[in-house]
Amino acid sequence: MHYIRTNVSQIGDPFVLRADGVYYMYATSSPAGFNVYRSEDLVSWENLGLCYDGLKGWGFMDFWAPEVVEYNGGYAMFFTAKSKALNALRTGVAFAKSPVGPFVDTGAPLFDFGYSTIDASPFFDEDGQAYLYYVRDCSDNVIDGVHTSQIYVTRLAPDLRSVEGVGELISTPDCAWECHPDWQWNEGPSVIKRGGKYYLTYSVNCFDSREYSVGYAVSDSPTGPFRKATENPILRWREGEMSGPGHNSFFIDEAGNTRAAFHIHTAYERPSGDRTACICDTSIEGGKLRFLV
Repeated sequence: MHYIRTNVSQIGDPFVLRADGVYYMYATSSPAGFNVYRSEDLVSWENLGLCYDGLKGWGFMDFWAPEVVEYNGGYAMFFTAKSKALNALRTGVAFAKSPVGPFVDTGAPLFDFGYSTIDASPFFDEDGQAYLYYVRDCSDNVIDGVHTSQIYVTRLAPDLRSVEGVGELISTPDCAWECHPDWQWNEGPSVIKRGGKYYLTYSVNCFDSREYSVGYAVSDSPTGPFRKATENPILRWREGEMSGPGHNSFFIDEAGNTRAAFHIHTAYERPSGDRTACICDTSIEGGKLRFLV
């Protein structure tokens, strides 16, 4: 086993931030919002409790997939929640002075394009432009009778409180390993830039399936077109050991290495929503991305 299996379970969609000389983890973790976990070694994590009380904001349930970035001397959290006003999934942003919160949202979703959105992931390019990758959710996105999750990108305003323009479709389930009869997923996007290329990772299949897996695509531009790798999936179940690995995010460790956080099913024999956070090294050689697991 070449990856770290942490002590953080009953979560999903982990995201790691290094700040103040330590690591913080955010994840789908509470029916009321998001917990934050703290670690010095990436192995043992302390649950510091709720860092975002979503019930005080515009959402009321389905608090999913938080990602946090340093911003303007503080921190910004992008997240999914079900809107009280719309009874539908939307993307939000919340701000805090500390990585442990409290994060306070802006009182309304970050944008509303008239459809359900999940899994927001910010990316800051070298020219300072911020982008937001997100998913048009399969709950109400039905294409030719098939519930389909697709990945979009839009530009973020400099203050991160609004978006500029409508979302552009950059990834849809269109490969044999991604396609099933009634429900299909491209979700959980995360982007890094290396050697002038943009690498987009995404997850496929249902989160509680053993077949939940990660693929990637490459582009010369942050807005695409993205070309899916022929060797996909690059992270998938391993017999007797790893079930349902997916929804990864990238972070830089204290040595400057690019690592990935992802989740697996806590019990290999019982795939479910009980998932455990894991961490692995990554590499890019010859334009090919690898998760070193």
